[in-house]
Amino acid sequence: MTLRFIGIDPDTKTADSPTVWVDQEKKELVFQGWKASPELQAECAAFEVPGHAVGIPADEAVVRIPARMAQMIREACDVVERTDDR
Repeated sequence: MTLRFIGIDPDTKTADSPTVWVDQEKKELVFQGWKASPELQAECAAFEVPGHAVGIPADEAVVRIPARMAQMIREACDVVERTDDR
C-alpha cells in the first residue's frame, strides 16, 4: 500500500485527528474520522436509494469528517485522479 498523507483536521489538539490520505496504488481516498453515533448509523443504514442496499455491510463504516477539511478532500480527489502522481 502506498499511502500519501494529504492533511489533518486543522483544529486538532492532541487526541482527535480526522485525517485524509490517498492510497495511490489502489486509487482510493482513505479517511480517519470520528465514529458515527448510533443514531446517525441507524439513519444511514435505513437510507434507501436505487442501487444501494439497506443497511451497512460488516466491512464498511460510517465516519464523520468536519466540513473544514473540504479543501483537503478536494486535494485528495485531485491526487487520486492524476495517473502520473506516484
